[in-house]
Amino acid sequence: MSGFQLKYNPAMDGLRAVAIILVFLSHAHVPLFDGAFLGVDIFFVLSGYLITSLLLLEHQREGHIDYARFYLRRALRLMPALLLFLATYWIVAPLLWPEDQGTVTQDVLVSVAYLADYGIAFFDSPDSLLHMWSLSVEEHYYLVWPVLLAYLLRRVPPARVWGSVALLYLLAFLWRAWWVDAGQPFYQIFFRFDTRATGMLLGSLLAALAIHRSGWFEALAARQHYLLWLVPVFPFLMAWGWDDNGALLWGFALAELAALAILVAIHHQRGVVFDMLSLRPLVWLGKISYGVYLWHYPVVRWLRAEFSWPVVVAVGLPMSMALAWLSFCTIERWALRWRDGHRAPARKRPPVSAPAH
Repeated sequence: MSGFQLKYNPAMDGLRAVAIILVFLSHAHVPLFDGAFLGVDIFFVLSGYLITSLLLLEHQREGHIDYARFYLRRALRLMPALLLFLATYWIVAPLLWPEDQGTVTQDVLVSVAYLADYGIAFFDSPDSLLHMWSLSVEEHYYLVWPVLLAYLLRRVPPARVWGSVALLYLLAFLWRAWWVDAGQPFYQIFFRFDTRATGMLLGSLLAALAIHRSGWFEALAARQHYLLWLVPVFPFLMAWGWDDNGALLWGFALAELAALAILVAIHHQRGVVFDMLSLRPLVWLGKISYGVYLWHYPVVRWLRAEFSWPVVVAVGLPMSMALAWLSFCTIERWALRWRDGHRAPARKRPPVSAPAH
């Protein structure tokens, strides 16, 4: 039994804040932030790390993984906010974009079914809710990974499961590289779960090392200053256009490794990186980052049609945050209270199992 415990880490909320800001800047078409779409890869690594940590700790404690409990907790965390957003969009979108009236219902249905990743890649649907693709990618991971991880834990000793996860990560990277080499259109590779699973697998690998190979993880943490050289790579990644094949291979991989380096650096909740990411404004934004992700895209799309990027940022980000905060304080808080056994939510720290966005 390892001594690893998963406890609330405010810097992870700070990292979520950085990720959602990057995604917002990308969708707002801010100059010099063309590659800010790589912020989504931070979310993917975080999701893989947190979800796998929870699953491994449960298996370590109880000897099995309770699938029903896992999926119920995921649904209560993700679905209420999503349903509120999609219902609002279904009502308001025809008023703001009359030209989309014929596709709004279809876009909402594809999104609520978590099929946006393959829908966008192969059928151009949802056409007006393009940001739903990453939620679909994560949901597919949530559906597949607990079962696959439980199978791996039955086949290999827990202390060696990290090797299987590392192999899966390598195979996932090679799978994406094969499609790039085969000349598949960029957007088909960009949006699909099977070609974007590397970030979540890398986060899962880190979780396996932290829990079942704590000595190795500590050695990695002791050398974090080497890993953190990956972080300054991010400004250079911003120059990558979203339709650049180099981003498909090395852009995603470098962003994922930079996110992993940050997770290692903040694990013990000390140091300059932890202090920076634990600033109150970042932590607050990170707590509502899921809602900001849901609401920001229609807001940005509406503002982009009439205003330049400074106005989109100055108006759109606060508007998205206000909508997300309203969602968080109402339906999300109610769902979390139900999920966590009707405990009072006031001043409660967000659960470590909160989704990446």
